[in-house]
Amino acid sequence: MISLLATLSIVSGCGVMPAEQSSSRAFTVRGFSLPVAMVYTRNVGESSRVSGIASDKAGAQAFVERLVMQTVFDVLERQGRSALLSDAVISAILSQLTVNTTYEPMECQAVALSRTEKVDMMAQDKISQRCIIVGSTVTGVCTHVKDGEKKCDDTQGNVMITRVPDNVTTITGTLRV
Repeated sequence: MISLLATLSIVSGCGVMPAEQSSSRAFTVRGFSLPVAMVYTRNVGESSRVSGIASDKAGAQAFVERLVMQTVFDVLERQGRSALLSDAVISAILSQLTVNTTYEPMECQAVALSRTEKVDMMAQDKISQRCIIVGSTVTGVCTHVKDGEKKCDDTQGNVMITRVPDNVTTITGTLRV
């Protein structure tokens, strides 16, 4: 994610502005690998199995806000230093910066820690998001649960796992100085 933001031109044009002026840049970051901290589960049993997963929507959104803000600060500091700006000027720019992000995290109502693990559905037959997590990354979503066996496959035994939806790997926002 850091490299994605670093390659964007969103931070060019940021500089110390008089109080009556402001500059804003819209940005969109998409298509990144989805870390577990950017999804959430309210299921205590599932959260105990997945280190770092957020316990609610607000927690996942707060992680994204912190990540984007830190990334923007890192990029601005690096660009400021490469432009030979003094630390005081860089600090003044950063103190005027606001970052607003929009991110809609996915709820993982059940998880599988590999693509072959049975997804424990417990008593809930209408779980909408069954996240497949490998390491610390959400790698897919189970699209069908076979009745009785509660596995991510269809009646012929075919695995029914789709990629993570595009809307979950998209962050939009605005930088304002």
